[in-house]
Amino acid sequence: MRNRLALLCPGQGAQGPAMFDMARSDAATAARLDGWLAGAGLDQPLETILADPGLLFANRMAQPLIVAASLATWTALGSIAAQPAIVAGYSIGELTAHAVAGSLAPGDAVRLARQRAGLMDACLQGAPPQALVALSGIAGSSAEAIARAHGFYPAIDTAEDSLIVGGPLDARTALVQAVATAGGRASALPVEVASHTPFMAGAVAPFAGLLRAQGWRAPQAPVISGIAAEPLHAADKAIDHLSRQLAEPIRWREGMDALAEGGVTVALELGPGAALARMLGARHPGIACRSVADFRSLDGVRTWLGKHIE
Repeated sequence: MRNRLALLCPGQGAQGPAMFDMARSDAATAARLDGWLAGAGLDQPLETILADPGLLFANRMAQPLIVAASLATWTALGSIAAQPAIVAGYSIGELTAHAVAGSLAPGDAVRLARQRAGLMDACLQGAPPQALVALSGIAGSSAEAIARAHGFYPAIDTAEDSLIVGGPLDARTALVQAVATAGGRASALPVEVASHTPFMAGAVAPFAGLLRAQGWRAPQAPVISGIAAEPLHAADKAIDHLSRQLAEPIRWREGMDALAEGGVTVALELGPGAALARMLGARHPGIACRSVADFRSLDGVRTWLGKHIE
């Protein structure tokens, strides 16, 4: 069987000062990256953002920077042994995935990420602060019941005993204690909005409008839908699913299974971070999984891909 490559596009949480270093080692990509970020309208210089964790993890900065980092890495890799058979993105990474697949221009995707973050931040106006919490070590149904009892909703399903939930920040400590009492573990995530929960419902229709205004093209590879765990080919479905996922839970566990069922044999996470590659490799050990974060250079990534893709 011919090897089939999947590209994985991460969400928030692993950004850091060096997140653009590998991509910027390619001069042409560095110039394109500068253009994308300028078009996104960031209100601080990139160097200032990267040096300040408060800015780097602020929703309005994190989303466009993560999209830009993944797209820059893919651009810098240039010609490789094979194009992806399928692309999957985690949370904001699903927007990245549509640009990687060729449906959206990279600059448009980075700008949309900034607008998406603005719409989500607007849902916080006049509302209590929010939080995302990762629960593990207890069955998903039990974790969900405990979460709902504290005003939290399921946000991302990652495994049978692992669930990310979103809800009010002032209830987070009580939630963590309740999960520990039930024999599980809970950890706060560096995200300040309750993504993929009903708290973000006000952002859905405006973001759909922004997406409809874009110049969509036929994708070179399908993109796995976060909310349906199925491959998407058509722009109308992509728009519907990308907007709805703001307020609906992501079925990442089923999405990983969809990759395996689709015959994927090799997966590369575009970074920053390596969480998606680790999750997919643990769930489907027959798939060769790595992240660009595992390598020291673009040539190292290309060499690994060349060894695994015929």
